[in-house]
Amino acid sequence: MWRALAVVFQHYPMSADPFYDMLYGQKQDSQFEQPETIADLSEYSYYVAGSVGLMLLPILSDVPSQLVSRGKQIGEAMQVTNILRDVGEDFANHRIYLPRTLLKKHGVDNRMFIQESPSQELIAAWEELAKRAESLYEEGLELTAGLKPKARFPFVAACVYYRAILTAVRNNHYQMLHQRQVVSAKHKFKLIPEIQHLINKYS
Repeated sequence: MWRALAVVFQHYPMSADPFYDMLYGQKQDSQFEQPETIADLSEYSYYVAGSVGLMLLPILSDVPSQLVSRGKQIGEAMQVTNILRDVGEDFANHRIYLPRTLLKKHGVDNRMFIQESPSQELIAAWEELAKRAESLYEEGLELTAGLKPKARFPFVAACVYYRAILTAVRNNHYQMLHQRQVVSAKHKFKLIPEIQHLINKYS
């Protein structure tokens, strides 16, 4: 594995920093503590997901240093989407990734994570974080223009398919406590025109 990575470092202007950041994120996750604020969640999201974006940028772009902030935004958006998709599953594993201040703001207590259906309070907290993720996708997609042409479709497709998870949760009446919401292959196919539109918009 490390020999293969050495070849990547020889061919692209890679930095080791994101790799060490990812390891730090894994350490954070192994010693899990619920984020106190959205800023704490944002920092955690960088270490476990945004760092991956920074690993990929030197391969996907000829100007990676100009895309760092947008790459971090997409990583955070995807990580927050994972969290919003897996609320019930994470709680079953004794983890709550939704920030304490966010839950307190909307009057959410831990009992609401074991109800048959999510409460209006939990939905409100979920929506606030979902809207933040959607805003991060919108801003992060601006890095499309800085990607190599062949990298644009897979990048935008990944963003669109991930963002569609949030829509799937909404369409299924926020049933994220006891079942994982997914985007079907059929629906992904229907999203191809949107992907192409976004490529044209941001390129």
